Amino acid sequence: MKNFLFLSSFLMAIAFTQSLNAQTSTKKPLVTADIAVTKTLFDRLGGTAGITAIVDDVIAAHMNNPAISARFLPFKTQPEKLAVIRQHTIDFFSAGSGGSAMYAGRNMPATHKGMNINPTEYMYVVDDILKVLDKHKVDDESKKDVLAILWSLKDMIIAK
Repeated sequence: MKNFLFLSSFLMAIAFTQSLNAQTSTKKPLVTADIAVTKTLFDRLGGTAGITAIVDDVIAAHMNNPAISARFLPFKTQPEKLAVIRQHTIDFFSAGSGGSAMYAGRNMPATHKGMNINPTEYMYVVDDILKVLDKHKVDDESKKDVLAILWSLKDMIIAK
């Protein structure tokens, strides 16, 4: 169960890390006067405060989603472990989307090894993430960037 929480958290975070490799697809030109300014995905998601709120809401969504909640609910009785996972996720998410946070956690294969996540569970996780992005009024371009990254990660996560 601990590992599945890492799945969702690291799935989100890795998605943003991978976005750094495609800077042109994750930066949105913003024209003000005659000067073009580029916003990172980190900025488009609301910076540290926005990402923290997104992570908190995704964790809550997973705990309330009957299809995957069994993997997350045990952390309600382990608040110290949940706090560590939450902070790792925020740091990973922030660093990977262009923020200044440093992430020192495990990589995707190590995180998901032995979890045997099935495609249906993966889709519930992705759906929860997209619903939270909608709740936070994340623009369509940023949601598409996040979805494309999440989809690119599925083979590293499913049935590992």
